[in-house]
Amino acid sequence: MKQGIHPEYREVVFQDISANHSFLTRSTIQTKETVKWEDGNEYPLVKVEISSKSHPFYTGQQRIMDTAGRVERFNRRYKKA
Repeated sequence: MKQGIHPEYREVVFQDISANHSFLTRSTIQTKETVKWEDGNEYPLVKVEISSKSHPFYTGQQRIMDTAGRVERFNRRYKKA
């Protein structure tokens, strides 16, 4: 591996601002903010708008559209005479 061309891979805290949920993982993202984590160490902080705690797919709030009914309605409305 070439030296000096790879970004620093380090532990980072991601905070979901909509669900007030934080998790610690590893990343190369750069940030100026830091936060004190549960283990007493200080880590870089990245604020995100959505994560698995607030995304409709993971929370069970996702709605499935009735595509079959829409296709039939479209075909009835615009079928050729």
